[in-house]
Amino acid sequence: MTAPLVLISAVGLTRRLLPHAPRLNSLAQANWAVGQIEPSPAVTCTAQATLLTGKLPQNHGIVANGWLFRDTREIRLWQQSHHLIQSPTLPQILKAQKPSLKTANLFWWFNQGAPFDISVTPKPFYGANGDKRFGIDGFPRAVPNRLEKDLGPFPFPSFWGPRAGLPSTEWIAQAAANVLRNDKPDLLLAYLPHLDYQPQRVGVTGADMPALVKQLDDAAAPLLDAAKQAGARVWVVGEYGHCDVNQAVPLNRILRKAGLLEVRDGPFGEILDTFSSPAFALADHQIAHIYLNEQVYLNKKADLHKVRELIASTPGVARVLAGDELNEIGLNHPRSGDLVALAQPHAWFSYPYWLDDSRAPDFARTVDIHRKPGYDPCELLVDPQLLWPTGRVIRRLMAKKMGFRTLFDIIPLNDALVRGSHGLPASNPVDRPIWIGSGKAPSTDQPMTAFLQPLLTELGL
Repeated sequence: MTAPLVLISAVGLTRRLLPHAPRLNSLAQANWAVGQIEPSPAVTCTAQATLLTGKLPQNHGIVANGWLFRDTREIRLWQQSHHLIQSPTLPQILKAQKPSLKTANLFWWFNQGAPFDISVTPKPFYGANGDKRFGIDGFPRAVPNRLEKDLGPFPFPSFWGPRAGLPSTEWIAQAAANVLRNDKPDLLLAYLPHLDYQPQRVGVTGADMPALVKQLDDAAAPLLDAAKQAGARVWVVGEYGHCDVNQAVPLNRILRKAGLLEVRDGPFGEILDTFSSPAFALADHQIAHIYLNEQVYLNKKADLHKVRELIASTPGVARVLAGDELNEIGLNHPRSGDLVALAQPHAWFSYPYWLDDSRAPDFARTVDIHRKPGYDPCELLVDPQLLWPTGRVIRRLMAKKMGFRTLFDIIPLNDALVRGSHGLPASNPVDRPIWIGSGKAPSTDQPMTAFLQPLLTELGL
């Protein structure tokens, strides 16, 4: 390979939105662009694993942004280990077939333990006293240390939470340009998440999408300029598009009211009990995995039918699949739920299982992506019922600096505030995630599984 290749994941960028990004649109005009047909679920971890492997979720095993680890009956979301992917990945293939290629990955998921020569990933520090400090990690550690010295600390609050927005994308693009210039990788992956925030908060129609796309385009400029200076080819991929929603579907509350979900009440609120619950749902945007407990059920076949009918009759649910039916959406894998529910296009699945907000667990009102048994887009919002949320945060910060344990409890419990989601494949082709590439152009839109092989060809394999 003579020229480097830069691969940008511009989550949320679709063919409909591309004309609002002058630089990226010019790149597409000079090369080619097609839409990608997403797998289901069209969510971050699944989409990125599909791009990295060229396989469906039922082959690579990343069935959602998290799942029930059946051996411990723990729900874990947003795990970063590369070893969770069960199919050969792009960096593994390159190391085996072309080990002389130098590779770098900035902020794509599953970066920990991945065989990239250079990696930078978000990784906070957690103290024994319950304290949390923002931070990034990577290999070799001199690289993230250099980046924060050159660019300042990574703006972690703008990567996720109520303040999520442009600064994190700008920082990652500048960091990727820094790595491209100084470390000269042959392949560089960079994740630019800017379009993933506001469309979930207020919906696609509620957001100023042309302005947001232009901001993404401007943020990418340093990386695009560095690529031009290095003579690098640039590929751009989306992961999914967003849609408007007006209905949250709380499947766990439905299950609890039917006597199928158990909780343990305590001093910090109610906690979902995965050991004694006959069934519970892991909500992930517009997809939900419903797990049944074989140790509780006596007749799984009959009880599976009972739970399936209950979920299928819930307003906002489009379909419920089980067994070999999951082949249809590429989710026939042991990590998937015994049932998988798909939402109506206007609906999404919320995770809450408590019936009284006064018994909500303490983490429910905080940004806590690892403790919640499902994805919570409310973390992008500040509770509108708080009289002075800024003052609340200031008081919490002062208490933290004085050494007291405290919660930044500003996240709303009202899931009706969420106006945008994703997870289902786009029904309109112009709303499919974009794929901008070089070399031989595909004649039509391509399934996301078709992405890897042309990329390998471009890299000389």
